[in-house]
Amino acid sequence: MSDPQSPRYRQPRHPIQVVSRATGLSPDVLRAWERRYHAVDPGRTPGAHRLYSDSDIARLTLIRKALAAGRRIGFVARLPLEELEVLVAQDEAHPLPGPLAPRRPVPPGADGSLLSRCFAAVERMDGPALERALTGASVTLTTPQMLEKLLVPLLQEIGAGWRSGRIGIRHEHLATAAIRAWLVGARQAQAPAAHAPVLVVATPGGQVHELGALMAALVAETAGWRVVYLGVDLPAEEIAAAARQESARAVALSLIYPPDDPRLPHELRRLRRLLPGGLALFAGGDAAAAYAGVLREVDARIVGSISELREALDALRRRVA
Repeated sequence: MSDPQSPRYRQPRHPIQVVSRATGLSPDVLRAWERRYHAVDPGRTPGAHRLYSDSDIARLTLIRKALAAGRRIGFVARLPLEELEVLVAQDEAHPLPGPLAPRRPVPPGADGSLLSRCFAAVERMDGPALERALTGASVTLTTPQMLEKLLVPLLQEIGAGWRSGRIGIRHEHLATAAIRAWLVGARQAQAPAAHAPVLVVATPGGQVHELGALMAALVAETAGWRVVYLGVDLPAEEIAAAARQESARAVALSLIYPPDDPRLPHELRRLRRLLPGGLALFAGGDAAAAYAGVLREVDARIVGSISELREALDALRRRVA
């Protein structure tokens, strides 16, 4: 067994295919963990091919075990090796309950078989089958049900599969394209009233994941709002200018990734300063909780689900009617 104190233990000498077999992680996941989370910093051959050390393999194996126990990769990726060893040992001795369960349950009332079919299509890289499943589901489910009982759980399942190494980035991108197409089509079917209150939807600078913003836009439109959709990665000045130009009653921001952008608190504070006084500000998405402090500071309401966003919009619409 390798000695963790030995220089040889940290010497880069294993190609990515060897590391993939040793850890059970696909090469796509290994590259993504390095790029997105800096989980390891492999060496390079003269031809720029990755070379991993025994220490890297041990670290990646521990991270995979921590994720299987339900830990979030954003939390464990940068922990020192010794802390990872302790954490994994604790998880194996005392499995963590509740939110840290390795698999998310299907939400009450959801069609578990439909969710399984959608995820199976993603695994097979069968985009047309996924599109057919989404179209078929929309016949029997209302738009809010589609979002909360199918699309959100499906995205959670895809995220869990990606983090565990069960699927790769290609699967995530295929699913994103199909889901985005469905959301755009569903939005085109909406017809808000001419005098409906206006909601500006965007992701702030540095946030480039779009599906959360598209879902927020669709929720608002089904609740009777007229949405000005700005897309992703918008500076505070542009979001505020749109809100002023369109006499918006509220702004909704989607925060998905990264959860630790040091620039984002400044952007949020600047946005609040530039927005008209009293304008409501909502924030949701997987990363929203990571920015809870600054969101409270700028008087933004964190909405944790599709139904909570709809309830908040309904309440605001009644107040401003």
